[in-house]
Amino acid sequence: MSGHNKWSTIKHKKAAQDAKRGQLFTRLAREIVIAAREGGGDPEANFSLRLAIDKARAANMPKENIERSIKRGTGELKGEELVEVVYEGYAPHGVAVLVQVLTDNKNRTVSEVRRVFTRQGGAMADAGAVAWQFERKGYIAIAPDGVDQDTIFELAVEAGAEDVVFSNDMIEIFAEVANFQAVRQALENSGIQVETAELSMIPKTTLQLGEKETTQVMGVIEALEELDDTQQVYSNLYISDEILAKYEAAS
Repeated sequence: MSGHNKWSTIKHKKAAQDAKRGQLFTRLAREIVIAAREGGGDPEANFSLRLAIDKARAANMPKENIERSIKRGTGELKGEELVEVVYEGYAPHGVAVLVQVLTDNKNRTVSEVRRVFTRQGGAMADAGAVAWQFERKGYIAIAPDGVDQDTIFELAVEAGAEDVVFSNDMIEIFAEVANFQAVRQALENSGIQVETAELSMIPKTTLQLGEKETTQVMGVIEALEELDDTQQVYSNLYISDEILAKYEAAS
């Protein structure tokens, strides 16, 4: 399961600190709007909204921005009419890709997504052609510094996690959606600092390529992530710690 989620977590953390802060805030605000529109404006009763708010706070998004986004979602304030769409495709070397977007213009967005795929040697796919290779799971990431791995493992598994993956840069925890909140709460109640907690599309199996091919596909994924309407990109590419370190050093 490990790989692209860890890479996205690291990149999103970095993005919150650089010149893309404005773009990041826009994406987080849109996520809050959709969550509030679909489940109401009370984060205690709307789990998706609570997750979106937590992500916004972790990125130091101002409180007034968060509150304004909630009101837009509930209809108290007027805002852009957004729809959520998931596009499917293949990057080079047969890597499966899902692109989750929030857009006010589907024609514009699909053209931008298609252009990235075709320019990078990939192709868009019909609905359902790629999605079956992924499962919706709860995903939690924890920085490994200063934490006891055995404690993390025991807390997560006892609370209902189905997998815990340890690597140099990140501890990744995966859980069924129904158990996700319990796992997260158990960790936080024990004083564990959670870097990322979200519902994610996790590949059922991963595809491991050579270093050159992996780096090429990571470039495609990054190009898709940089589109204005993109919220998240998921793939079944396996990315080793070594390749990740080299890619980030070169970026």
